[in-house]
Amino acid sequence: MKKGFLNFITIVAITVSIVSCKKAKEANTSDAEPAAVAESTSQKYVTDVSVSTIEWKGFKPTGTHNGSINIDTGVFQMADNKLQSGTFLIDMTSIVALDLEGEYKTNLEDHLKGTVEGKEGDFFNVNQFPSAAFEISGVESMEGGKTMLSGNLTVKGVENNITFPVTVYGEGDKLLITSELFTIDRTKWGVNYGSKSIFDNLGDKFINDDIELKINITAFKKG
Repeated sequence: MKKGFLNFITIVAITVSIVSCKKAKEANTSDAEPAAVAESTSQKYVTDVSVSTIEWKGFKPTGTHNGSINIDTGVFQMADNKLQSGTFLIDMTSIVALDLEGEYKTNLEDHLKGTVEGKEGDFFNVNQFPSAAFEISGVESMEGGKTMLSGNLTVKGVENNITFPVTVYGEGDKLLITSELFTIDRTKWGVNYGSKSIFDNLGDKFINDDIELKINITAFKKG
C-alpha cells in the first residue's frame, strides 16, 4: 500500500511539472495587412470596458511579473454568429502589476509606463504613446470550435500583424472573445530594454523578449 501511494504521488508530481512547464505559443508575426471588412448585414457590438482586459506576464532569470492592461474602446461586427471585423484600443496608461505591493509595485508600473525621468523609452513611454491598437485583418474557423484571429497590433507607433487562437462565443446580445495564452516578441515593436538579443554583456540581468498575453473581451450588441 505504501509503495502504491508513493508511486501515485510521483505520477501526480510529474504531471504537475509537465503542466506547469507548458509554454504559450508565440503568435505568428508578419507585416501589417489590410483590415477585414464586414458584410453589410453584420451586427455591431461595442466592448464593455469595465470587464474587458488583457492579462500579461513577463519573464526574467530571477522570476516573473504579471498584471493587466485595460481595453479602452472596441467595436466588432458579427454576421451569422461569426466574427467579421473589429478593432479595439488598449489604454497603456492603465498597466498594473498584480504580483507586487507597495513601493515595488509602484516602481515597476512606473518603469513599464515610462514615467520615470530618464527612463521614458525603456518600455512603453505612455506619455508619447498612451494607446496601443488592434485591428482585425482576418478570421479563420478551425476544428474544435477554435478561431485563428489575425490583426494589426500597433504599439509605440510600430505596426505588425499577429495571429493567435481565440474562442468566439455569441449568445443573444452578448459577445465573448477569449484568447488562449500566446506570446509576442516585444523587440519587434521597439520595446528593447534588457533584451539580450539587442544588447551584449547583460549577463543574467536580461529580460526575456517574449511577453505572454491573454485577451478577454466582452461586448454587447448595439442598435
